[in-house]
Amino acid sequence: MGSAFDITVVANSQSEGEAYIDAAINEIKRIENLISSWDPKTQTSSINKNAGISPVTVDPELFQLIERTLKISQLTKGAFDISYASMDRIWRFDGTMTIMPDEAAVNASVEKVGYHNIILNKAQSTVFLKEKGMKIGFGAIGKGYAADKAKQLLQEKGVTGGIINASGDLNAWGNQHNGDDWMVAIKNPMNKKKVFSWLPIKNSAVVTSGNYEKFVEFDGTKYSHIINPKTGYPSYGMTSVSVFTKNAELADALSTSVFVMGVETGLNFINQLKGVECIIVDSKNEIHTSNNIQLNKQ
Repeated sequence: MGSAFDITVVANSQSEGEAYIDAAINEIKRIENLISSWDPKTQTSSINKNAGISPVTVDPELFQLIERTLKISQLTKGAFDISYASMDRIWRFDGTMTIMPDEAAVNASVEKVGYHNIILNKAQSTVFLKEKGMKIGFGAIGKGYAADKAKQLLQEKGVTGGIINASGDLNAWGNQHNGDDWMVAIKNPMNKKKVFSWLPIKNSAVVTSGNYEKFVEFDGTKYSHIINPKTGYPSYGMTSVSVFTKNAELADALSTSVFVMGVETGLNFINQLKGVECIIVDSKNEIHTSNNIQLNKQ
């Protein structure tokens, strides 16, 4: 999935722990072989190849994942949309952009984006992209899903505690070997070697989205690599969003959504969801939290 996975397990011996980790790695590879849009042999690639042509029969697991993404798209009013992969790549976040794309180019870049045009047939387990040129991608939810599935597998094998960390999409369960809670560090976006808060996590997930590594700056405004799928413009005004909830799949999708929504709308949205909390650091390095978060600042 183009990301590093760090896996920690509580085990009775090193050999037992390594066997558990190997099992988790194999599960993550299995997920990648299902959802990757880079591998031409996956069902996801087949869906994209047949856009505007014909429905594609997929495994129930992939069908259900896509079904859940559409529910999140509806919930977020399109701030989250797996058809973002249809977007023309007119923004570059590698330091080579010197001027903003013109408005017409931005508007044209999202013409094929729209979760409403992803058609599911539950009876036949098929997925159809209505428009030619449409594509789906799981970049904003896939790592979280893989972390959840690896955790589920290890729990089924009897692992009492551990952490699956998919490049910041983190899911933890149980306790450390000494009985202590697992602790997650919320990094200072202005200095990644420093932490501004530690929070205990117990049988839950935390996912952070940020713009401190991939961004472009014009006229003093920093634009994130996270692009609003409705407008085609990059998000701005936020530096990082951390979402806490029961599973990494949902936290992954919501962190991206809140980044697109902005501070005020994003916090209002999260405060309406049961069992979901977030921490936002805005572009002025000010910290905003949802209603039930209490920070122990360093």
